[in-house]
Amino acid sequence: MQSVIKLVGGKENINKVWHCMTRLRFDLVDENKVSWDEIKNLPGVLGAQSQSDQVQIIIGPKVNVWYEAIAPLLEATAGTAGNVATKGRKSLISLFMDTVSGVFGPIVPAIAGAGMIKGLLAGLIALKIISAKSETVMIIDLIASGVFYFLPFFLAVSAARIFKTNDYLAAAVAACLMYPTLIDAAKALASHAAGAPTALHFMEVLPVPVFNYSASVIPVIFSVLALSYIHRWVDKIMPEVLKTVFTPTLTLFITALVSLTLIGPVGIYLGKLLAFGIQGLFDVSAVFAGFIVGAIRPVAILTGMHHAMTPIALQNFTDRGWDMLMPMMFMANMAIAGSTFAIYFHVKTREQKSVVLSAAISGLLGITEPALFGVLTRYKKAFIATTISSSVASAFIAFFGVRLYGYILSSIFSLPAYIGPYFIFVLMGVALSLGLSFTLTYLMIVRGKGTEQTVPMVNQTR
Repeated sequence: MQSVIKLVGGKENINKVWHCMTRLRFDLVDENKVSWDEIKNLPGVLGAQSQSDQVQIIIGPKVNVWYEAIAPLLEATAGTAGNVATKGRKSLISLFMDTVSGVFGPIVPAIAGAGMIKGLLAGLIALKIISAKSETVMIIDLIASGVFYFLPFFLAVSAARIFKTNDYLAAAVAACLMYPTLIDAAKALASHAAGAPTALHFMEVLPVPVFNYSASVIPVIFSVLALSYIHRWVDKIMPEVLKTVFTPTLTLFITALVSLTLIGPVGIYLGKLLAFGIQGLFDVSAVFAGFIVGAIRPVAILTGMHHAMTPIALQNFTDRGWDMLMPMMFMANMAIAGSTFAIYFHVKTREQKSVVLSAAISGLLGITEPALFGVLTRYKKAFIATTISSSVASAFIAFFGVRLYGYILSSIFSLPAYIGPYFIFVLMGVALSLGLSFTLTYLMIVRGKGTEQTVPMVNQTR
């Protein structure tokens, strides 16, 4: 892994490194020091790009192995104040993408695993294999729902690492938002119980609005961001002899109070506004909304901006109990897999066929970067076919109002999560997405063999 560090400019050039499900993401002092061609030719690397002021190295499912090997080598130098100071200010979009990918990337396995269990449970209940009122269902549900109910804790720890503040103080702030006193008051208010307060009051003056922050996303992320600044400020002004005890005390008290009175409520409303905006697009025309979401999804994955949809989907699950975006992500993944399967009939060598088949199967399993970066970016027409198919299939399922009732990885194995009133439309959507992308790519690439200039697949035996 020393070679990766060297090729991105060395330890002194690295401000921060983190990862999502398939990519190593670097925040560098100077991107001009990156040796792009040499990185792309490293064994195990599917591609590399600069996006939103990040250097992204696409690894695939083994990215965590790479990260765990690289991170200890950087502990002494990465993220130092000197490095950060030498780099210009990032745009708001870059900061947003850094934050979203950094916070959600590491916790995706937990929420995807829990979502899969939740989806399978829904399928078993819909097929009447087990009774919805049985104790078995209660046990499975607590296993599946625990992650989502206590999501603020996961987000707090992950955000603390991105904002470089204390993990346990971040968890303590999340605990304040999740304390039963507040949640019980919010439940009483939601049930229109007599005398239920809309706010609690600190010192009889400062109102603390009553909200249920369980499964919320934006409030805790912004609270931890505030914590990082408050902690540094308190630590700076606190006398050395008092820091051990009073720095965490004052930091927690100030941050919790600010979060409960200001950041939390604003975050709740902001999350609802994002979800409302997406819902407004669907209210105007579900088919048009599906077409647009399906069209941008492959490009979003390619540029690493697909994580921006995660907070909106989670907000939909919190507010409505269902989401309509994730089924479209499913359609996009199937379109990517279908086009990649078609390319299999275009390449000639056994080595190339092995690479393409592996990438296509990964796409079916919900990991699309190998297919996009290893195969489809080399064939412009195939990528166009993928985008068209994703749009058409997403518009199709949007027309029938397909929705999902729990976060789940967009994989072919996710189908049991859709068992219910929309299951037949999801099956038709998957068939449409796979079939159309395969057919279009086959006709545009395989049948027109001399019409597209392709790039040889170099160093793809990984």
